[in-house]
Amino acid sequence: MTTTTNSPASTPRPPAAAGTSLAPRRRPGKQPAPSRTGYWFLAPYLFFFAVFLVWPIIYGLWMSLTDRSLVNDESSFAGLANYSEALTDPQMWSSLGNTLFFTVISSVPLILVSFAMAYLVYTGLKGQWLWRLTFFAPFLLPVSVVTAIWAFLFTNDFGLINGLLDRFGISQVGWLSDEQVAMWSIALVTLWWTVGFNFLLYLSALQNIPDHLYEAAQLDGAGTWRRLFSITLPMMKSTTGLIVLLQALASLKVFDQIFLLTAGGPNGATRSILQYIYDAGFTGYRLGYASATSYIFFALIVLVSLAQMWFAKRKDS
Repeated sequence: MTTTTNSPASTPRPPAAAGTSLAPRRRPGKQPAPSRTGYWFLAPYLFFFAVFLVWPIIYGLWMSLTDRSLVNDESSFAGLANYSEALTDPQMWSSLGNTLFFTVISSVPLILVSFAMAYLVYTGLKGQWLWRLTFFAPFLLPVSVVTAIWAFLFTNDFGLINGLLDRFGISQVGWLSDEQVAMWSIALVTLWWTVGFNFLLYLSALQNIPDHLYEAAQLDGAGTWRRLFSITLPMMKSTTGLIVLLQALASLKVFDQIFLLTAGGPNGATRSILQYIYDAGFTGYRLGYASATSYIFFALIVLVSLAQMWFAKRKDS
């Protein structure tokens, strides 16, 4: 009597339980090889990042150590001579002082006014869509249009603002020709032009505050001002820190509106550090010296950013 045995290959598998997979299990500790497909998607960004950011930074740093000129292809190594000259140049310090002064007089109102605008819209001001459009629309205008509008308003002889002052018997103001007033005028233009961006950031943050906090405070008898200082402002700390950092960096890099409105005048009263670098490189043709000055300014921006981040972390802790 012969018996037949089924081979393992012909033995039918028991039916799999519900929710289980028939795929072979992986051995523990053996991970699949990582796919390199993602690097191909990342390659175009890395290429443009290296060509348009990394290489210019390295090349500019090398240029700052030479006497490179815009009108002469030959250059020689100068070491730290450009940095030494820039740090002892009174015009560089004057331009840097103008930039810091503009940063203070523009950043403070841009923060306070944008929060006031956002809070008015958030509290249920009638016609919210109109106010949002009005507050944000100037931010969409190019700088050339903004400066053309305000140059007409600030004109000494037939400008709209001085014309209104004449009607009320007030003497005209040299908005862009008076050394004591010109920088304040540019700060006013910057406020009108860019306040809409900070307004949107504050409005978005206000809309993320839970309503139950205000409801509980109102049940406890807290008034409008009490809710503002006890709930709204504390909840705005992170947003305010972000706006302060972004606004300080943007104000430090001011160039366009000053160049188009006053070209740094009168008598250099409004010349920013970026315009000083522009004049040194493209008017004085000293690319090496302009590069050294730009790296000094870059170091200042890094220090400001690190100081603000350290202050924010210390405040949160």
